[in-house]
Amino acid sequence: MSIEIIGPEAEAHLSWDGLTTALTQGHKLPRAEVADIFLYRGKDTVLSRAAWIDGLGQLVKTATIFPGNGAAGKPTVNGAVTLYSDRDGTLEALVDFHLVTKWKTAGDSLLAAKRLARRDSREILLVGAGNVARSMIEAYGSHFPDARFTVWNRSADKARAMEGPRVRATEDLEAAVRAADIICTATMSQEPVVKGEWLKPGTHLDLIGAYRPDMREVDDEALRRATVFVDSRKTTIGHIGEIQDPLDRGILTEADIRADYYDLASGLYARRSDEEITLAKNGGGAHLDLMTASYIAAMWRQR
Repeated sequence: MSIEIIGPEAEAHLSWDGLTTALTQGHKLPRAEVADIFLYRGKDTVLSRAAWIDGLGQLVKTATIFPGNGAAGKPTVNGAVTLYSDRDGTLEALVDFHLVTKWKTAGDSLLAAKRLARRDSREILLVGAGNVARSMIEAYGSHFPDARFTVWNRSADKARAMEGPRVRATEDLEAAVRAADIICTATMSQEPVVKGEWLKPGTHLDLIGAYRPDMREVDDEALRRATVFVDSRKTTIGHIGEIQDPLDRGILTEADIRADYYDLASGLYARRSDEEITLAKNGGGAHLDLMTASYIAAMWRQR
């Protein structure tokens, strides 16, 4: 049996709406089995994630995260994705790592925004100016076609480099937070950068960074004011600082986490009023990589 190699050229056959539909359908299947392995060397990380969804297949994704690569003009995150047959466990495909990561990460957050952001959201703030922020312009723009984007970054020149017809840079983070309908954080910060006292009623917070236990992007007040959602309890509780740190200190309890994507069908994963502040933690577990890689493979085969 030949093994498919699916490269970045598959992107031409994908759509954000198609992916969020695939993620929704994936959460109707039996609950995924997932396992993560983290290895650290200072700020460098090796993260290996595996997932098995009965009826869909298995996936192993290994990522290397080297924050210092940026200074040398190299990608900060690299890795490999392998997709296996649910029928017999044979290797079916090698799927481009950066393609899967881009679409999984942005699609995860877009699915949350479709459920939790106000439908009239227009002002979107991107905190961070890396590849993820650029992907979020594409993803959010597909659902909020009239959106205007503001970008803040610790290095202001990187934010200015993203400016375009619908995108402007700012150096005043507080003012940008106070004006935003949706706030998307995609940083590697170990200390909160967004303060809860700045949030206006009705804001949706989309937290993508803070993937390690020692990282935070928003402060405790943001968690106190918001209704908290996660993509998966299993891959955020006990693993990710944005959730586990406040749990450890009693700022948050597990009962305060209203829903994850396995609650989509029940209607729990939803905004309750236009005044509610919603917060979605994008943990990006391997089961989402599996759903995304399977969607990419299906679209590639149908081309």
